[in-house]
Amino acid sequence: MDIVLGLQWGDEGKGKFIDLISEDYDITARFNGGANAGHSIERNGKRITLKSLPSGIFMKGVQNVIGTGTVLDPVSFRKEILNLLQFDGTVQPEQNLIISRKAHLVLPTHKLLDVFMEENPEYTTIGTTRNGIAQAYSNKILRQNLRVGDMDSPDFRGRVEHILKRDFRLLAGGDMILPPLEEISNEFFEAIDFLKKFTRTEIEIFLNTAIFERKKVLAEGSQAAMLDIDHGTYPYVTSSSTTASGACSGLGISPKKVGEIFGIAKAYCTRVGNGMFPTEILGRLGEEIRDKGNEFGSNTGRPRRIGWLDLPALRYAIMINGVTQVILTKADVLSGMESVSVCTHYELEDGTIEQISGVLPDNAHPVLKLMKGWEGDISAIENTDDLPIELKDFLSFLNNELGVPITYLSTGPGREQILKMEG
Repeated sequence: MDIVLGLQWGDEGKGKFIDLISEDYDITARFNGGANAGHSIERNGKRITLKSLPSGIFMKGVQNVIGTGTVLDPVSFRKEILNLLQFDGTVQPEQNLIISRKAHLVLPTHKLLDVFMEENPEYTTIGTTRNGIAQAYSNKILRQNLRVGDMDSPDFRGRVEHILKRDFRLLAGGDMILPPLEEISNEFFEAIDFLKKFTRTEIEIFLNTAIFERKKVLAEGSQAAMLDIDHGTYPYVTSSSTTASGACSGLGISPKKVGEIFGIAKAYCTRVGNGMFPTEILGRLGEEIRDKGNEFGSNTGRPRRIGWLDLPALRYAIMINGVTQVILTKADVLSGMESVSVCTHYELEDGTIEQISGVLPDNAHPVLKLMKGWEGDISAIENTDDLPIELKDFLSFLNNELGVPITYLSTGPGREQILKMEG
């Protein structure tokens, strides 16, 4: 099994790379997260955002898996499938998609609870997508949730209605304006009937049998390392494990069976929502990069915060994930700048920091290395020899600093605009 994951705060371009390499695999499998993240795929000049579906869904002959470590919103899933079919009528998700029976369900009131906590001053506000993901995961840990396999139980409807009524009583006590319970309940059960059209199975057995039969599996992560629930910038993180180890637990595959670990990183940094972001670029320059890079959430449309490439954070992400190859994206966005900056380390009064994890002392000062920018449009370049010398110097510097080779360079937003680096 090989793994693809993000190395920063998400939105690195994982979907594009997975779409590129998934034809070399027999199975692509989502191992974490839910409809709170989106992987953008370009097809025939059109773009679609996949939220719960694996990015290999367009590849004929590739089986797609929604793993045990995910949380699945039936209402959002139904809308996503219908949108997919409208986008490309040749896709056959009922034939090439398998869902883990152990994946947990996102219930309608989970979203309402998300909104309640985000808007209530008694709770920490972190800027979630309000898709109920945290509520589903928290109820999973509390052993109060329902799983995909529970849909086949004769008492499933009654168990769902009990939870919805209980949550409504809780929310009503918080003076929250609520939609009609019957309305959201009916929508949910209609979506459950739709979900039952798809194959549900014990994913762990399915995947390990496939690996035993020498089939190639690609594990796909959502969000990114710095948003990991344990190792990220807590509490401004997601609610699942976004790391390579999370792929093993989320799919039920031994670490001994992991091969390549592809880490995706932008040539600069972005993040959505609140939280630590020490290399953030404020003002006009940040706005220019945001507009040029179309840095708006693929799922929410929210403007992303912009920052210079943070090597201490990137080194940390590479270390905890055991990354074997780095894929660098969005270098084209920095084209035309007189200079670009890279944070090489952080200075303290009594020393330096070469790696940052989820915490950083308040008195830590980012040290930026100024590098000469590159001119021209690199989006049409098809040979690495034709890259601007300044960009080659930038890539060489990163290779030396990270200790892991950059093996692919994205040169534009298009599906084919990616170069395999030589050497």
